[in-house]
Amino acid sequence: MIVPRVPVLDPAARTTLAENGAVVLTGLPNSPGSLPVAAALLFGTALRELFPHRTRRSVDGGVVGLHADGFDVVVDVGGKPVRRRHPDEDHVLVLLASQAPYGGQSFVLDAHEFTDSLDAELREFLRGKDVDLYGRWAQTRGLPATPRVGRHIEYTRTGRRITRRSDGVTALHRDPEADHVEEMLARFDTEVERVQRELPRIRLDEGDVLALDNYRCWHGREAHTGARTVHIQTVRTDDA
Repeated sequence: MIVPRVPVLDPAARTTLAENGAVVLTGLPNSPGSLPVAAALLFGTALRELFPHRTRRSVDGGVVGLHADGFDVVVDVGGKPVRRRHPDEDHVLVLLASQAPYGGQSFVLDAHEFTDSLDAELREFLRGKDVDLYGRWAQTRGLPATPRVGRHIEYTRTGRRITRRSDGVTALHRDPEADHVEEMLARFDTEVERVQRELPRIRLDEGDVLALDNYRCWHGREAHTGARTVHIQTVRTDDA
């Protein structure tokens, strides 16, 4: 999809994000401190939760495939459980801090539109079958011992649609239909890889912020040579 570029102080920035599902914000300092500022300007009093920002630096990085952000991480801080990531963070902001000498272009997909275009069997699987959203990462430190059960396509209690994408998905433990689930997941991966090749690439400038409706849009980036650094902020708003 084509992602519009909008000055962060433009009053239309929030409307553009809502209409398109993604927007490139310009005009902010190239600093991780710009992320909460951008979130506040976009969502105002609708901003409910701001999760800790994270920095990702990669050197000669491979392709990062289409995905939606979201992770289930709760840590103990002074004897009190503190949520650092949420499986259904509804917006993500990515600031390009330093561009690689070559490659690293971003790409974005309207996941609602894409999944609605799949064949009937795949659509039914995505909407109707419970899976373990992070089961492939079961040995990763910090993940909950209890499986996170959900479906690829679900709705909030107010009717907002969530279309998920993660490479951590697997069949539920001892699911009698596990073989079928893995077959459908493989078919789904094939369709995602196909559409990923066809997407227009987005060349961000250093300091640009790619803001995404994380329930609607998936994103990724091309391989790159040299070093590339981004700062990432995920949030939850009243719409979640």
